Amino acid sequence: MGFLDDLRGKSSKGGLLEKEVLAPIDEGDHERFSHYVDKNKITESAVTGKSVRALCGKKWIPNRDPQKFPICPTCKEILARLK
Repeated sequence: MGFLDDLRGKSSKGGLLEKEVLAPIDEGDHERFSHYVDKNKITESAVTGKSVRALCGKKWIPNRDPQKFPICPTCKEILARLK
C-alpha cells in the first residue's frame, strides 16, 4: 500500500507517522485538529515531555485523543504529496 496504510492516523509499514492532536494555542483558539507526526517523536514526547512538530509545522505537546478531532487539512495535503 502507500506511504500510510490509513489516513486516520495508523502508522505505515515503516512506522513513520502517527496522528496526534493539537491542543489549543490560546484560550480563543477553538479549532482543534488531529495532526500527522513522526511516530518516534510521539514516543519521545511521552517520555520527555518535549513538544512535537506536525507535517504542517504546528508545534505542541500531545495530550488529547486524536480520534475525537478531524484531520488537519494541511497535514492531509502534505501527506498526499509525499505518497
